[in-house]
Amino acid sequence: MGSYVAYKLAGMGHGVVVLEQHKQPGEQVCCTGIISQKCITSFAIDENVILRQTNSAKLFSPSGRLIRLWREETQACIVDRAALDVAMASRAQGKGAKYLSNSLVRNLQVGDDRVRVEAVRQGERLNLEARAAVIAAGFGSTLVERLGLGRVGDFVIGAQAEVETIGIDEMEVYFGREIAPGFFAWLVPTLPLRALVGLLSRHSPELYLRRLMSSLQAQGKIAWDKAELRYGGISLKPLARTYGERLLVVGDAAGQVKPTTGGGIYYGLLCADIAADTLHRALKGDNLSAKTLANYERGWRKELGRELEIGYYARKFYERLSDKQVDRIFNIIKSHGIDQALLQAEDLSFDWHGEAVMRLIGHRVVSKALRAMKAPFSFRRQG
Repeated sequence: MGSYVAYKLAGMGHGVVVLEQHKQPGEQVCCTGIISQKCITSFAIDENVILRQTNSAKLFSPSGRLIRLWREETQACIVDRAALDVAMASRAQGKGAKYLSNSLVRNLQVGDDRVRVEAVRQGERLNLEARAAVIAAGFGSTLVERLGLGRVGDFVIGAQAEVETIGIDEMEVYFGREIAPGFFAWLVPTLPLRALVGLLSRHSPELYLRRLMSSLQAQGKIAWDKAELRYGGISLKPLARTYGERLLVVGDAAGQVKPTTGGGIYYGLLCADIAADTLHRALKGDNLSAKTLANYERGWRKELGRELEIGYYARKFYERLSDKQVDRIFNIIKSHGIDQALLQAEDLSFDWHGEAVMRLIGHRVVSKALRAMKAPFSFRRQG
């Protein structure tokens, strides 16, 4: 998301330097890259990075009960996340942003009139000064905690591998404690005969992923031979504070991620947009105080705060369910046509899960079942 901030600020006439830790953006990513068509359009994402479009998905309960979600129009695009990062960086460079690759930031000091950055680039020390800094270093950045902005309060580990598929042309999602306890797993076709298989887990992600891949191979869905596994941390709650004197934190580093799915591209871009606009006004007015930059946090929390709150409590509730309870919910949804009712609701969006969650738990039959399960959380609709 740092490249989008760089692109916006450079386009507004500001001098921008991006310190990229790797040889090029997009290296060592662990991301499935599922985003909505709206995200593609809203942020003018290069169509060359789109691997596949999809309008359906198969959801499998722990016992194998199937719910198929389908809409006539395209609902999501699977993008090459590494290529997306490269394209975003190229766009920023086209506006004049300067990229310094192989640059690892060691320290960041905020002074009265500038920010001092200490980095190591290709084995040599690098010292820079700027009027302000944006931290977009991804999950687990130690900079935010050292700068007094706290740490992400809850997270999960994602594990993923690219595999060869056999006759799979539709996204599949799997639930169950033997597959991904408290979370879910996926098989997402990307290119012809290729797919990404992965899962989220709080512990032993490699064990669960290898077990899943063996199962899918036995079912004849994938051909797997020593595929490379990749891992990444995913925030489930945002930082308590994402701004400071001359500082903003954006994207995964700020925990601006969907708690329901772990998707962070769209929310990160929305927040990057708000960050760039806030910083532009602050730079133009030569007022980079924490009080001024707090407008960034007010802006993104107004946009996403309620959505993140509902998503997080839905996530925590789901983690407490047994496989038997999940199967029961699947049966209720299917037998009462709730899945089709939600799909036919034109106001429900791929990107915004809160309203779908509220309608699902507000359904009379589902609500009664949840009470019988002694659901530990309550949701309050805010007008």
